[in-house]
Formats: sequence, structure tokens, C-alpha cells
Amino acid sequence: METEFIFNRTDVVKDIHLCYESENVSCLMVITPSTIRVLLYLFLGSLSVLTMCGNLLIIISIIYFKQLHTPANYLILSLAVADLLVGALVLPFSIAVSVSSCWYLADLICKIGRSLDVSLSTSSILNLCFISIDRYYAVCQPLRYRSQINSHAAVIMIVVCWGVSILLGIGVIIMGLNEEKCEGRCFSFHIPISSIAGCFFSFFLPAIIMLSIYLKIFLVAQRQARSIQNTNCQGIKSGASVSKMERKATKTLAIVMGAFLICWTPFFTGMMLNPLINYLIPISVIETFTLLGWSNSVLNPFVYAFFYSWFQVAFRMIISGKIFQGRFANSKLF
Repeated sequence: METEFIFNRTDVVKDIHLCYESENVSCLMVITPSTIRVLLYLFLGSLSVLTMCGNLLIIISIIYFKQLHTPANYLILSLAVADLLVGALVLPFSIAVSVSSCWYLADLICKIGRSLDVSLSTSSILNLCFISIDRYYAVCQPLRYRSQINSHAAVIMIVVCWGVSILLGIGVIIMGLNEEKCEGRCFSFHIPISSIAGCFFSFFLPAIIMLSIYLKIFLVAQRQARSIQNTNCQGIKSGASVSKMERKATKTLAIVMGAFLICWTPFFTGMMLNPLINYLIPISVIETFTLLGWSNSVLNPFVYAFFYSWFQVAFRMIISGKIFQGRFANSKLF
């Protein structure tokens, strides 16, 4: 199966050598033109920097400004931390794996890189699941929201999210101990058929749950909007304003989830289908899907900045350095 990796990338291959001198155990080396290597370095490096800077703005905003200290924003903070770590750890690792076809570092480093990839991707998925639960209570059960989704509940959800993610990452290392592959390759995209269940339970099942929750939220929000339009009582207007704010927050977070699904669905779909069709999907296509998935980590800060006026204010104060010129932690952002 490893030879398919070579023939599927003949568009950029000029010469082929072995990673090691021993032909019996060595992987084949793909010589990529220097121009393409430079473009890959620039693209992945820029993606890594943008991911770290954008999510760092979200993290600083939520931690610094006390008005943003809410359970919902704690979950957004957890998601931003996962995305920040993708930019700081996973993307640099992917540069080393993608640009060079041979892996000469310790095998343990390869396994740790794969473990971080799985852990952080799982963390993003679970964070989005818990965020959808938060939105469900905020829109569908507003009277119970503050009692059910408080800071204590948010901390529990974050601990569960990261605990499960770390356990799955450790599981990747343990399962990879007996993995058979040629020398000089960090990992292969040729997953066994038994791993299809893992893709389903780690991505598609949570995605279905989230879509179901947001569909329920959408239907309830529509009913609330019609009810507000038919009500002219002055006493309802303040509640209507709050309801409008919650629906806007739900819409924004639904866009975040939609971007996540668009970015990661091609990768997980390809990984599930490949064993069933005898690995006919070229490795270069799978690698492209992987890059699309990782690029999701850079999108969320732009979504928040575009839809949330208070994040725009917070971002401007941080970027301008205003927060270092005085005490603005209690500033009113909205």
C-alpha cells in the first residue's frame, strides 16, 4: 500500500529514493520540488501564526474583561485553547510530516504528534457539543438557564471534554505501539476497516447530536419570534431584547459549528470510505482534506469578531495596547 503514496503524487515527484539504505524495511522517499516545499512552508506557517494570534485574542478577551466571565464564554474559551494548541503544536508537526516524505525523528515524537492531533480535534468536537447544550437551555428553557448552566456546570463540562480527549490521545499512542509500517514513515492514512467505527463515534455521532440540538433551537426561536411580534405589551420588550440577544448568540455559534462541519466532514468521510473502496482515494487528497480540517482553527476568531460587537471592542483594546495603559477589566463592552 505504501507504493500508492508515490504513484498518487507523481505530479510533484522528480526523483525517488529510499529513506534508509535497507530496501527491505525502508519507505520510499518522495523528492518534492523546492518551489512546492517553500509554498507549503509559507501556507502552513501562516496558518499556524494566524491560528495562534486569533485565538489568543479570544483567550485574552475572556480572561481580562470581567463582563465576559460567563459560563457560555468559558466554553468558548476552552474551544479557543484547543484551537490555539492546534496552531502551536499540531500545525508545526504537520509541516514536518507533509513537506518531507521521510521521518527521521524519534518514533515517540511521531506518536505524540498524532496523539495531540486526535486529542485536540476531539476536544473541539466535544466543546462544540457542550456549547450546543448551553444554547439549548438559553433559548429553549430560558427560565432554567441560569440555574442549570452556571460556572460550576461549565467547569464540569470543560473537565469532561478535556479528560475524554486526553484519554483518546493516550489510546492512540498505545494502539500505535504494535503498528507495522516501513522505516522512515511517521504514519499511514491506510486505516483498517475496524477504525471506521472510531470515525463514526468520534465525529459523525456528535455532529448528528449537535445538528439535532440546533434544529430544535431554530424551531423554538422561530416560535419565540412570532410570539414577540404578536405581543405589544411594554413589559415583554425587555424580555424580547434578551431573547433577541440569545438568538443572535445561537446563530453565531451555529455558524461556528457549520464551519467546523464543512472543514472536517471531507476528512472523516474520506477516512471512512477509503478502506471500503480499497484505498482508491489518493493520499494527496486525504492530505488536502486534513489541511482543510486544521484550517478550521483559524476561522472561529473571525466569526466572533464579525458577529459580536463586544469582541470587536475587546480586540481593538488588546491590539492597540490600551489594556496595558490602565485598568479596563471592568469596561462595558455591550
